[in-house]
Amino acid sequence: MIKSATAALFLAGGQAAILAGGLHTASAHDLPLGDGKISNEPRTGYVFSCQQRFSPNTPGAHTSGAWLGTDTWDPEKKVHVSGSVSWPAEISIDRQGEKRVVRANNLPTHPTGTFPIERNDPAYQYDRNPGRITEQNILLELPAVPQIASAPSCVPMGMVGFSLTNAAQYTALDARGDDAPAHEMQDRCGGHPQEFGQYHYHNMTPCIDDTRSQPGGHSDLVGYAMDGFGMFGKYGEGGKKLTNSDLDACHGHSHAINWDGEERTLYHYHMTDEYPYSIGCFMGTPVSVEGSSSGAPQRPTQDAGQRAPDQRGGPGGRQQVLVTAAEQLGVSPDALRRAIGPPPPDFQQASRMLGIPADEIRQALDAARGR
Repeated sequence: MIKSATAALFLAGGQAAILAGGLHTASAHDLPLGDGKISNEPRTGYVFSCQQRFSPNTPGAHTSGAWLGTDTWDPEKKVHVSGSVSWPAEISIDRQGEKRVVRANNLPTHPTGTFPIERNDPAYQYDRNPGRITEQNILLELPAVPQIASAPSCVPMGMVGFSLTNAAQYTALDARGDDAPAHEMQDRCGGHPQEFGQYHYHNMTPCIDDTRSQPGGHSDLVGYAMDGFGMFGKYGEGGKKLTNSDLDACHGHSHAINWDGEERTLYHYHMTDEYPYSIGCFMGTPVSVEGSSSGAPQRPTQDAGQRAPDQRGGPGGRQQVLVTAAEQLGVSPDALRRAIGPPPPDFQQASRMLGIPADEIRQALDAARGR
């Protein structure tokens, strides 16, 4: 169990200097840029996203820095949000029978940068994130020994896992569907808050030690995915640093690992330096989380052939209306249902969660009802 952790890891190094304008030049630290690598099915090196439609006008980083090239980016040159703020972290992880229960306040065990980003912070030139880190009520009841589902499922915009540092793990995507670690401003620990204050990462935080105490130099556990499978660091069997070519489309694989103190052959995810960095899709069945579109296995609805069956009310029923509207909007029916909430629909909330104008969501639902 990890309980009532307090800030124990410290931000390393000083604030990166602002780079002078000019073209990005190739570097030994360059990584392939993940922009546009969104798929409507499991695909290695891509994010199988429940949300398939993204607006370039969604708030986010407003200009590019010299660390960004056309096809690559250099994390060593990237500017970070400055500051060192400590938090009263509280996290407990307990195995209770067939469940693993995570209770947390989502305040990280390491110092963070100062958010909202201050005007005198060099990062403000690129990203004016107004978010303020706030305590969250996290309660996850994960399967203690997760099982592979009949088919992989898409990942939501929001939490796809939870780190042992008491921070949420998101996918590689920002709200515009671009490579978040490359474009958005994070602090030295690779984190930042979203609009409701949830502090999260889009790749592996450098503020957790990638220890390798397992046999053969395999990375230790760094967190749990929302389907209960473990998230491990960047090293696999034999101590090899992993790349996408070593992993499947969901960014994981199966072999013997230490799981709850026992050696067990079990599927698990890995972090990598390569996009999509953490989880590309769910191999198991994710649990539902309030405010997130994660839940039962889903597929994005782009084509009529992918339409989900109407399970409530037949033609014109609420489920069919959601399916039809979701197909038009390019999101999953479950993502749309969670975004609009119970009747009456909250279109402003839906707009924030889906990145689609409220009027467009309203019109899609009206059209699906035949109005």
